[in-house]
Amino acid sequence: MNIDPAAVANIERKRLRALVERNMAVAERLHAPDFQLVTPNGSTRTKSSYLSDVQSKRLEYLVFEPESEISVRASGNLTILRYMARIVLSVGIADELEFRAWHTDVYEYLDGHWMVVWSQATTIGHAQKRED
Repeated sequence: MNIDPAAVANIERKRLRALVERNMAVAERLHAPDFQLVTPNGSTRTKSSYLSDVQSKRLEYLVFEPESEISVRASGNLTILRYMARIVLSVGIADELEFRAWHTDVYEYLDGHWMVVWSQATTIGHAQKRED
């Protein structure tokens, strides 16, 4: 399979926008049915629990954007992305938090398009309450 690294990086940017905008049709399509997330605090989430929280605003991304180049490694039908991101979010009724995290995402070519199957975020430093 001929993989275009820039195209997969653009799909990741599209996925992040969909999460911020709560565009659930795009988010559903870009997350594999067996998607798993390892959050910065070490908990794990399935696709259904993660996207349900995004849709209901229990997890509301206000900003989720790469701050570094998205590095891409690809082989066969798998592509691994790594980048640093700036995230501003609100969880439930909590204050807004702002932090930076390294992200590693594994995409797999399934059913004719790229879908994220695994995602892991590692916080850089400490999350701070956002002061506006």
